[in-house]
Amino acid sequence: MPVRSTEWEGVYTDGPWLLTRNLVPGAVVYGEGLVHGRDGEFRRWDANRSKLAAYLKRGGQVWPFRGRSSVLYLGAGSGTTASHVSDVCADGTVAAVEISPRSFRGLLALSEKRPNLIPILGDAAKPESYGARIGSVDVLYQDVAQRDQDGIFLRNLDLLRSGGIGFLMVKSRSADVSASPATVFDSTKRALAHARVDLVDFRYLEPFQADHGAFVVRKS
Repeated sequence: MPVRSTEWEGVYTDGPWLLTRNLVPGAVVYGEGLVHGRDGEFRRWDANRSKLAAYLKRGGQVWPFRGRSSVLYLGAGSGTTASHVSDVCADGTVAAVEISPRSFRGLLALSEKRPNLIPILGDAAKPESYGARIGSVDVLYQDVAQRDQDGIFLRNLDLLRSGGIGFLMVKSRSADVSASPATVFDSTKRALAHARVDLVDFRYLEPFQADHGAFVVRKS
């Protein structure tokens, strides 16, 4: 089956697989397969390894990532999902914040081949420590497995431009191990309702990501 474009800009399919066009032809990031089409080389995007891919596989409707988008990515790890965002936003910027020195080393190595990926060793709970370097962004994406996930996201909203889109990937067991995922997600919805954002989409990420939910908001 040939590589096909999708309704989501910069994302393609090959049978059941999601793909992004490889910004660094010949290079893989986390062992993903490469697919060669008439229009170049593409990387398989594994929904079991990436919550953003899981969001799309679960029928996500909001897709603000464009070729020239500026993105603030909180909790980038070693760069699995950030690398695919880098593919999509090839002429934009992806400022990737990670607190773990070990994971940051992988992110730093990845950035050496991807000029649009800006690695930042820092604490997502303290946007004042990196905000001046980033300025205002088009997209805020958070995947931070900490207890105060809602609070961290809300503190970073100042860096999202008016009308910009924010993605909050909530790991319910990190927020409250004793509560059901539904209870945690309801709490997150209430927190967002009191912020200057509109909730425009929500998706459970099962079966790709256990106990996870994706909240998508638009800043007023």
